[in-house]
Amino acid sequence: MTTTIAIIQMDIVYGDPKANREQVIPRIEEAAYNGGEIILLPELWTTGYNLSRFDEIAETLNGPTHEMMAELAQKHGVTIAGSIAENDNGEFYNTLVAYNKKGERLLNYRKAHLFRLMEEEKFLQSGHQKGNFILDDSLVAGVICYDIRFPEWIRTHMLNGARGLFVVAEWPKPRVEHWRNLLISRAIENQCFVIACNRIGSDPNNEFGGHSIVIDPWGNIVAEAGDDAEVLICDVEFSRVEAIREQIPIFQDRRPDLYE
Repeated sequence: MTTTIAIIQMDIVYGDPKANREQVIPRIEEAAYNGGEIILLPELWTTGYNLSRFDEIAETLNGPTHEMMAELAQKHGVTIAGSIAENDNGEFYNTLVAYNKKGERLLNYRKAHLFRLMEEEKFLQSGHQKGNFILDDSLVAGVICYDIRFPEWIRTHMLNGARGLFVVAEWPKPRVEHWRNLLISRAIENQCFVIACNRIGSDPNNEFGGHSIVIDPWGNIVAEAGDDAEVLICDVEFSRVEAIREQIPIFQDRRPDLYE
């Protein structure tokens, strides 16, 4: 059984949630019209890295962005995911959320690893929960940008049987080859599908690299965007994961007694 993935690679209006909500609606409609069953948005897609204004522009998990995502997911019968600036009683998080076709929230994962080069640690709190969630009949995981540089964190999710890894990012253009190579490595070493959405464009401090990508459990690139705005659509078959993991049984052959 195949699942159609739609990745919305887009620029982000810096610090303007209303403008970003407005610009994403037609993109979600385009993705759904073209058969997307799971629609992935970038990291902090409503605000960008305008961290110093999160006290003004971040929102609770019941805020207008969440209402819109739930409504659009239900309207189009799709799952929509992306990360949002979260305000929890004056503490701020970079939080990945996913809403299913019933408009129910499947996930709220707060980014665990804060990226010092973008000064996240000065403005945000780090999360403490894992990103596993059930997507239709498959266990998958969701993480955010810098998290992919921590293979032990990704493996933690995969040990429970996750078949796919969803990644949302604002990955800078100068290191876009790191992005591609790290994602391919995470797919191969965990024998899973990797579905990753990166933004394009720039903010006052950075230029972003695009190259949103889908990778199969052998490390083959299924689909890849360039560095322009686009809705990238492709099919994945999560059920392939079990056969590949049986063929090369790395999870059975682990030696955790040696890894301490």
